Amino acid sequence: MSEVPVRLRATAIRLTFRASVVITLAAFVGVVAFFWPFVVAPGKFGSSYAPPLIFGALLVLVLCVVISEIAEGGINSKALAMLGVLSAVNAAVRPLGAGTAGIETVFFILVLAGRVFGPGFGFTLGCTSLFASALITGGVGPWMPYQMFGCAFVGMLAGLLPRATGRREVLLLAVYGSLSGYLFGFLLNLSFWPFSLDPNSSIAYLPGLPFTEQWQRYIAFDLATSLGWDTGRAVTNFVCVTLAGPAVLTVFRRAARKARFQAPIRFAAPQLKRQGPAAGPAPCTPPTDG
Repeated sequence: MSEVPVRLRATAIRLTFRASVVITLAAFVGVVAFFWPFVVAPGKFGSSYAPPLIFGALLVLVLCVVISEIAEGGINSKALAMLGVLSAVNAAVRPLGAGTAGIETVFFILVLAGRVFGPGFGFTLGCTSLFASALITGGVGPWMPYQMFGCAFVGMLAGLLPRATGRREVLLLAVYGSLSGYLFGFLLNLSFWPFSLDPNSSIAYLPGLPFTEQWQRYIAFDLATSLGWDTGRAVTNFVCVTLAGPAVLTVFRRAARKARFQAPIRFAAPQLKRQGPAAGPAPCTPPTDG
């Protein structure tokens, strides 16, 4: 008996055209929120603390709009249940490694879930996982919207990776997980770089500098302060995906196959229970006299 081939993506949450447009606009807002030190002219804000707070609040609103659009496009109870379970798992495993040499266990499940359940699910899982983790660990602060946004796009891009199977797929996800670890750290550093150092430092943010000089300062800052931490995150992602990825992918795909997220729901008319042949009326016998 031949085995039925398993699809690479189950598409737990379907992205409509309007949701895709909203995500594209959100990506643009996110780029502006992260890279504002290179585009904002000096004197536009009263202090360097204002832009992260303003853009952080804006990111929260953007993420709420995006999630509402994704939910309106097609998220059923089964996808919502899977989202809740994986968000809780991610929130529970994140404190096991956070704060120790850059070890981050949250990306492992995020990348594999985005790969199996689709980009819409990966985007939403990135937001909900970091939000739940922040509530559990008390990590609520101006940095939380940036972390949610970064993880959301890590999960979404995992669902958009090219098709591959077997060892090639595991290697693809491991390399992507490693690169996303570096990219996440690179972006998150931008959220606090402008006010984290003495302005007299050679790697500090200095308003008014040309783009090339500002960029060189930031690259030097990222390499000096975050390269080791980001390397720990990248290595953790690569090792976890390589060792446990095949088993977790199998479990996720089996769950997706049984859930049948996008299966149409049809209501059939109730059928009457069939019974045996009905007995005819009893023969009527004429009364007898006597």
